[in-house]
Amino acid sequence: MNKIELMKKLSYILLILFVVVAAGCTKHFLDINNDPNNPQQASLKLLLTGAEHGLAYDMGFTNDARGARGLTEVLSVYVHQVVVRESQDQYGATGSQFDINGAWTGFYSSAVAANGPDYIGTMENVEVLIRQATAGNNTIYAGIGKLLKAYGYSQYVDAFADVPFSQANQFATNGVRYPVFDKGATIYPKLLALIDEAIGNLQNTSGNDLIPSTDDVFYSGDVAAWIRMAKSLKLKLYNQIRLVQDVSGPVNQLVSAGGLIGSTDQGFMMRYGSLASPDDRNPGFSEYYATQKSHYMSPWFYEIMKGYNTRLFTGIRDPRIPYYFYNQNGPLGPSQQLTEYRDSAFISIYFGSTGTNRNGSQDNSMTVFGIYPVGGRYDIGDSTTVTASSGTGAAPLRLISYADILFIEAELMNAGIIAGDARQKLSDAIDESFRQVDFVVGLAKGNQSVPAIFGGPSTDYRNKILVAYDAQTTPAGRLEVIITQKWIQAFGFSGDLYSDYRRTGFPILFNPNDPTMAPGGFVQPPIFGNPTLPPPQAKVPVALGRKYPLSLPWPVVEMQVNPNAPPQKQPDITPPFWRP
Repeated sequence: MNKIELMKKLSYILLILFVVVAAGCTKHFLDINNDPNNPQQASLKLLLTGAEHGLAYDMGFTNDARGARGLTEVLSVYVHQVVVRESQDQYGATGSQFDINGAWTGFYSSAVAANGPDYIGTMENVEVLIRQATAGNNTIYAGIGKLLKAYGYSQYVDAFADVPFSQANQFATNGVRYPVFDKGATIYPKLLALIDEAIGNLQNTSGNDLIPSTDDVFYSGDVAAWIRMAKSLKLKLYNQIRLVQDVSGPVNQLVSAGGLIGSTDQGFMMRYGSLASPDDRNPGFSEYYATQKSHYMSPWFYEIMKGYNTRLFTGIRDPRIPYYFYNQNGPLGPSQQLTEYRDSAFISIYFGSTGTNRNGSQDNSMTVFGIYPVGGRYDIGDSTTVTASSGTGAAPLRLISYADILFIEAELMNAGIIAGDARQKLSDAIDESFRQVDFVVGLAKGNQSVPAIFGGPSTDYRNKILVAYDAQTTPAGRLEVIITQKWIQAFGFSGDLYSDYRRTGFPILFNPNDPTMAPGGFVQPPIFGNPTLPPPQAKVPVALGRKYPLSLPWPVVEMQVNPNAPPQKQPDITPPFWRP
């Protein structure tokens, strides 16, 4: 762990008010002295802020000094948008790796309430928040807490299949030290019911001595916004289970009633800032000042956006490329080490590769995240080695966006579950994807001069994608276009992308053992430090550790201490319940 990462949250940690300290979802509260300056009960405001920041940390690109991790750290590799040299590579997750253990611990461990966006234990914070808010008849706080719980558990069921739920974080109320693992199929109905409870709480105007404001870092206490989020979350969950359950009734009721997320700024997102101390920047921006960079941009993802893929969107260059990726090197500039993958200024490594040029340091040459999704640098071709001053880090983590809702509706129309024109809905979703880029740029550009993307370039691109959609002759072919476009727009948050792939089989992901999928169908100049790329159809040397994981392994931090944990799964044959 480098020094910058170790110090990243120090100023926040100094502000923490300890409420409970325990390890894992199986531990309990400690006694606290009755000191008026250190109250036994955390305020709802502190609990809410801690829970919301914790949820975002659990979901996004997070890798900080406390060992906290976000699921996107793992899943961005599994959906082939990012490549790393760690255990996610070659699908090597075993349950002992730090990212999965850190994400689980951050989600379940007991809480501390913080005066800033630090946290320990999202669901413990949430449980205490719901319990205290309910007891005090503060129904808005209770409703928000239930929605945070429903969203968080839906993501963990989707990722891990079966998880502790009914007995999790219940020691203080029920004395349960070692929670059982509930089946995902039994958890989902409870989550849907919890969302309905939350809507009822939010619509209840009685009581409510306390009203959230700036302590609600998602919506600043806007009840209408939370109700839109609740309805949108329900739609997302129903779409997730549509292959194993008839959802046409509730889905049509939701869509016809309206009130879903309906504009870019209404999305369920964590809006990060640009402060370095205390640090409130998007955690993925740490790549700009880390002493060792670890996130390589996937050549597979890049080539689809570039139009190199011979199967889909061939010849269609995505104008979002300079917003998504920043090239530290120039088209003809020498790299630090021999490169494994290079297309002009774009430098990266292959997933699963065992090639001789894979492990050399490219910190000052490799392509990094752009202004979208982490608030980095827009690529104007200036080829600068990035630092903390190269961007602001003020890009939001988009957990449910308006574009997501439009893509979901396009999928449901294509499947015949709701009425409507799937092609038009796809067109609307693509347009919104570009508006979303402009929205993020507006928040994150700082003193950078960044052109708007919605309009001319986006219109031409959208029309070409619709031509590709029209060329499909089957619902499956049209679904591939819809989901692949959703995959491209969601760069920066991979939880739903991992679920989409396992549920639909799309987008088609890179298989390094299949020579027909090898990237590199072009030849670059043989300049110093940059060997010519393999010819088309060349096979990259690989050694896949495992087959594709249909769910994540359970973390050893839970397996070792919880006698009620099931035997460790085999991830490639253990799907979530909604995958038939």
